[in-house]
Order: sequence, then C-alpha cells, then structure tokens
Amino acid sequence: MDASNPFSSRDAAVQKLWEQWQPRSAKSDKDKDKDKPIALADFDPGAKPFSNGNGKAEDKVAVEALAEELDALQNLLYADRRYKLLVVLQGTDTAGKDGTIRGVFGRMSALGVHAVGWKAPTEAERAHDYLWRIHQQVPAAGEITVFNRSHYEDVLVPVVNGWITPEQQRQRFAHINDFERMLSETGTVVVKFLLHISADEQRMRLQERLDDPTKHWKFDENDMKVRTQWKDYQQAYGQLLGATHTPWAPWTIVPADSKTHRNLMIATLLREVLRNLELRFPPGDPALKDYKIT
Repeated sequence: MDASNPFSSRDAAVQKLWEQWQPRSAKSDKDKDKDKPIALADFDPGAKPFSNGNGKAEDKVAVEALAEELDALQNLLYADRRYKLLVVLQGTDTAGKDGTIRGVFGRMSALGVHAVGWKAPTEAERAHDYLWRIHQQVPAAGEITVFNRSHYEDVLVPVVNGWITPEQQRQRFAHINDFERMLSETGTVVVKFLLHISADEQRMRLQERLDDPTKHWKFDENDMKVRTQWKDYQQAYGQLLGATHTPWAPWTIVPADSKTHRNLMIATLLREVLRNLELRFPPGDPALKDYKIT
C-alpha cells in the first residue's frame, strides 16, 4: 500500500462503505463537483453501516478489540517516527467528540497521543492569523493528535453569524486546503471526521445534561442559541465539506446518533489508515545481539 495515499481499505466491503460516507470522490482535486456544497440531509445520522447487523453489546466488544489494536499501532507509529497522525473531530454540540476520544483513543499511551480542545481564541491568538494557534498543536514525529473541534470553527461560527463575507469564506477554504496539503507533504496524515447527529438526538442529549446534576457543568446557555441556528450550521457544514474534501485530507461523515456505532466506525477506519502506513520497528543495534544482563 502506498503510504502517500492511506485513505483506503484492503477489505473491499469496508472500502465500499467508506466511500459511501465520504462527501464525494476524493481521488482528484480537479473533479467537476469540487467545491460544490454537500447536502447533509442525504446522510442518515441514525444509520449503522459498520455494525453488520450486530447488536449494541457486540458492537461494544468490537470497539474494545479495535481500541487494543489501535494501541499497538500507536506504539508502532511512535517507534517508527516516519509519520504523524492528525485526527480532526468536528461536529455540533453533543455530537460526541469527547466520547469518541474516550472510546477510541482511551487505551493509548499518553506519551504518544494527546487531545486538543479548541475554544474561542484568546486575545493573543486573535492578534495572529487564525491558523497560527492551530499550527502550534499539530503532532510531532510518531505522535497522534486529536482535535476536539478544529480550525474548521473559523469557517463555521463566523459564516453563520455573518462576521465574514462569502469571499473571505472562500479565501479561508483555500487557506485551509493549502495548510493541510503542507502538513500532508511533510509527513502528517490528516484524517477528518464529521460527527453527524440529528436535531432530535441533540435535543435529547442536551436535555440529559439538564436532567443530570453531574452534567450541568457541560451545559452552556449559548448552546441553545446555536441550536436555533441549526439549519444555518447544517448549510455551513455542507459548504466546508464540499470545499475542503481533498485527496490529501478527505472527510468522512460519521452517523453519530448511536454512540457505540460512532466509535466502531471511527476505530475501524483509523485502523485501516494506520495499517496502510506499513509501520515498522527500527532495526536494533547489532552490538546488543549477544548482550547478556548480569
């Protein structure tokens, strides 16, 4: 497998499913439909394409097994040091970004994987270009970095609230594509997941936060304002998916109404990506071949 194009599966069934949950073909950045907005309504957030008809209990067992495999692959990535892995988790409030980090990456060593949660920029960050703070947090050689939200907030919130013009929006799409191309060409594999939930599922999850005192800290009144802008955000997501789904950093839309299936799908695809890198342990020191500890 060519490590320069790791976004495929050797399993034909997995490959077919994967392609069905991408916004469009990512084989070429010259496709005629390039930049065309994606209709998220065409993707069912309640679907469970990777569960193979298994029940929730079986899917949970599968996620645990995949998490163990990913732990071994992360260890190999850290030893190999030729690549870096950036995983982008983007989605609306309650889409399950925290849950994905716990369920998929929770078995990995903190030495080789870390999560970055992105919030509104600080005053110092606003004094620089909007990608300045992002670049400081991308993974180093052998590391996995998981973005909980990401630089895509800068083509969501400002767009929905009318803070930037359509021309500035297109300009930012071009900036992001060039930024991710640069990362890709210097050894960073960029894997992007849009956690896609329904408005009804979000309503239930927000209500759960209100009904459970131990989850009140997660509730932000601003979430309710954002919820009133649901259609606008869905449109903005569709625009960014169409404009930034590239051969070097493709998007996968993950149906996320089911928390277990969400983790199963993401873990499955990350395993495929890491396998495609054909990672290997570095050769040992020949001087140590016959060395005996006394």
